[in-house]
Amino acid sequence: MSYYLAADVGGTKTDLAVFDTKSGYARPLYEATLPSRQYASFSELLHQFLDDKRITIQYACFGVAGPVLANKVQLTNLAWEIDGLEIETEFMIKKVIIINDLVAIASAIPSLTASDLVVLKQGRAVQQGTLGIVAPGTGLGVSYSVWTGEGYQPCASEGGHAGFSPRNQIELELLGFLFTDQHVSFESLCSGMGLPNIYRFLVTEKHFSEQVWLADALSRRSDPSPVIVQGALDSEKECALCQETVRLFVKILAEACSNLAVTVLARGGIYLGGGIAPRILAFLQEEAFVSRFEARGKMSGLVRNIPVAVIMNPKAALTGAAVYIESKLRTED
Repeated sequence: MSYYLAADVGGTKTDLAVFDTKSGYARPLYEATLPSRQYASFSELLHQFLDDKRITIQYACFGVAGPVLANKVQLTNLAWEIDGLEIETEFMIKKVIIINDLVAIASAIPSLTASDLVVLKQGRAVQQGTLGIVAPGTGLGVSYSVWTGEGYQPCASEGGHAGFSPRNQIELELLGFLFTDQHVSFESLCSGMGLPNIYRFLVTEKHFSEQVWLADALSRRSDPSPVIVQGALDSEKECALCQETVRLFVKILAEACSNLAVTVLARGGIYLGGGIAPRILAFLQEEAFVSRFEARGKMSGLVRNIPVAVIMNPKAALTGAAVYIESKLRTED
């Protein structure tokens, strides 16, 4: 029996788990979530997790937020570089495979159950059709999976960095507001980093009033996004500014999903992953998301048939990394 390690490495947190080849990914032997930014390197975090475990890891798969080249990755939103060969040498692991974190989520989709999902739009999925995955978290991840005849093959993408495409006057103004400062990608708006950009635009250009309690809460947090989301969801305080921020976020997210749907012909469905979508589910279930998703001109009929669901399982990427390494082990057997 062999032991293998899976990890979902993000800019905010890292989920890790150890499995054995007998029980598989459904039953982790050890599991932990560690705050990424509290460690100088992934190696340091990995030592924190493994050093008290009296087992030898033979295989590992890490889903990482960033483009993977030659089994190495520089994280997009964290000053870490992870090199698979260096990790093999330092931790005496037989094989380390690094994949994009959205490839990890894509790998998990075939194993998800109805309890892991909330359907936003039923549609009519094409059996073995291409799957699209859009995941707003610290950044915006994008990937897709294609049917090979034997199973789904996840494909990496950096589509979150595609240029933002506004569809109405307020979004044109939003683009103009950000344009002087940076390349305006979908990630600039549809991510934990993007929410504050929308918020600043509404305060500065649209003159939304920032309530005292909100300004105070934001001043005490290095990351304003959770404050904005919580303000939008708080039924007692009724924060119009936070609600409008999240609603504009949702419309732009729908545009990103629709773009992916027509780009890869995702007739098997679009899946929303990441940490933000489950938290703003009530806003995603409003009519605006589906209306914007389906507004695709000549391709509206095609997009109308594509189902959309939110992945509610917060460990989907971790599961996907475990599934990925298991599939590689079966290939080697």
